[in-house]
Amino acid sequence: MHEYSIVMSLMEQCESLALEHQAKGIEQVQLKIGILSGVEPALLSQAFETFKLETICHNAKLILNIQPLVLQCRDCNTESQVNERTIICSACGSNNTLVTDGEDMMLMQLVLDT
Repeated sequence: MHEYSIVMSLMEQCESLALEHQAKGIEQVQLKIGILSGVEPALLSQAFETFKLETICHNAKLILNIQPLVLQCRDCNTESQVNERTIICSACGSNNTLVTDGEDMMLMQLVLDT
């Protein structure tokens, strides 16, 4: 389960940012997770709750914002958002699309206890 390694890396990033800003702790961690990121939100949340106990995030609340897939159709020029793993244009049914959002996972916000 690669969510464990993702959380370990996230904890390192959180600790580094807390140290940089001289924070005593972290109250909230907000992530954006794209549908095509390859990350399973439930497993990520479970891993976060498990690994946070021995870190500066031990009191932190994890907030996951699931990013829909945003497609730009190269045939009909329609931009659409879909909440499933597909590259088919919802307007014309073409598979000649470009994914413009929904493939990544990003740390969006940390709420620090200073």
